[in-house]
Amino acid sequence: SKSKGNVIYAEDLVDAFGVDAVRYFCLHEMPFAQDGNITWELVIERINSDLANVLGNLVSRTIAMSNKYFDGTVTNPRVYDPVDEGLISTALAAKEKVENRMEELRVTDALDEIFTLLRRTNKYIDETEPWVLARDEANRDRLATVLYNLLESIRISAVLLESFMPETAGKILDMLGTEQRSLDSLNSFGNLETGHKVIRKAPALFARIDEKKFMDELTAREEAKEQSKKADENPSQPAQSDEAQAAPQPAKPEIVFDDFAKIELRVGTVTASEKVRKSKKLLKNQVDLGTETRQILSGIAQYYSPEDMVGRQVIVVTNLAPRKMAGEVSEGMILCAEQGDRVVLVSPDEKLPAGAVVC
Repeated sequence: SKSKGNVIYAEDLVDAFGVDAVRYFCLHEMPFAQDGNITWELVIERINSDLANVLGNLVSRTIAMSNKYFDGTVTNPRVYDPVDEGLISTALAAKEKVENRMEELRVTDALDEIFTLLRRTNKYIDETEPWVLARDEANRDRLATVLYNLLESIRISAVLLESFMPETAGKILDMLGTEQRSLDSLNSFGNLETGHKVIRKAPALFARIDEKKFMDELTAREEAKEQSKKADENPSQPAQSDEAQAAPQPAKPEIVFDDFAKIELRVGTVTASEKVRKSKKLLKNQVDLGTETRQILSGIAQYYSPEDMVGRQVIVVTNLAPRKMAGEVSEGMILCAEQGDRVVLVSPDEKLPAGAVVC
């Protein structure tokens, strides 16, 4: 309610949780043409229960097992067992059920049908116990069939999710390495291609959120904003430094050097830059990394123009998994520093060759 002053702005939600998580909450929790309730706590609860536990955990577990037992190669020896029938029938029925719910504008129920399949797929892991099958070489073909059934069920779920959570669905399908992305490909079970490999390590789609820690940090930011607002309204008071006005940044968990060593940082030179048509925040940059040029999207359009970017040297995280944003693929991350309401690019203080390693 604006009159009560307890508004949560969509862009703040997106900044905290990502656009697909916000889409999911709004579509699932707010019935069509009716009012709905939204709080930070409710959004966190839904993300943790559905997106992190049910969806994200299923994808990461399945891809991890595929890599552990078959080096990521997708095969389907078709060694079936009666327990497979429950999963396959649920997967085959999902498309029609989702379509029927959408015909009636029951969006929440349509999403629930997709998550019914995802929960059934999680149950299938417990029923088949792939880790037990892996102990006996005689069960190798059965194990491969179980993993194929899991990957195919995830593919079907991702295709159905695309209308609701396009970025997340695209990530999942990219992880599976499949071209079978049309609704027609859901008319039969077994359309996931074989002979190729899934991604080596699946990045977390949705991390669990510590509600207390998040709310404490949110409160600290809101208090800092309120102090800044009061200072603006009372200019006679001594001005605080940027450091004093900035919201305190909570300490992240301590890591060891091996954790940091996993990140590859290189110097890049921006050779071209333009605004992304479907986004007000994103710039699409072509970054020369010495041995290659990568396309990297960065949410800095309100702070830098394309003209500001060309020729600038930046620090790039080069071993970050590709991510699709606003219809474009980003192949890395440009480092920035945040100071109050400003975002500033991190750059070397002298000209360096493109591709130089940051250590």
